[in-house]
Amino acid sequence: MGRRDYFNDPDAPTANSVVPSVVAVVRDERGAVLMIHRTDNDLWALPGGGHDIGESIAQTVIREVLEETGIHVEVTGLVGLYTNPNHVMAYDDGEVRQQFSICFTARPTGGVPTTSSESREVVWVAPERLADLDIHPSMRLRIQHALSDRASPYIG
Repeated sequence: MGRRDYFNDPDAPTANSVVPSVVAVVRDERGAVLMIHRTDNDLWALPGGGHDIGESIAQTVIREVLEETGIHVEVTGLVGLYTNPNHVMAYDDGEVRQQFSICFTARPTGGVPTTSSESREVVWVAPERLADLDIHPSMRLRIQHALSDRASPYIG
């Protein structure tokens, strides 16, 4: 399913849903960040997705990272809450979702980078190379917050 992101766009469609979701900043022993090249919007992103009934939010992180990347993780911390009403995603099926994303840090515990229906590429990227990737500004903010070792989680 295709997706179009609207960020601070006065012509954006009105949101008709909110779905709690997660993303994870997974860093390996060298400090590289696990990134996916998304199939729905052709942008680079942190792995993540929607929270399902019956699971804890940490289980959502573990499941989504594994599904999109093939990497097993352990959740290690909270980066922040991202709920900007001026960031909406319009899907081909008519859903227009307001951003509601919780960003976590995690460490890899096993697995092999593997693509999925949501990820056309899965790579470890050195922090200094992240600027070379086409990343949505909202996703870039999460990465910036995670790499800056903030004293407290971002709430916004």
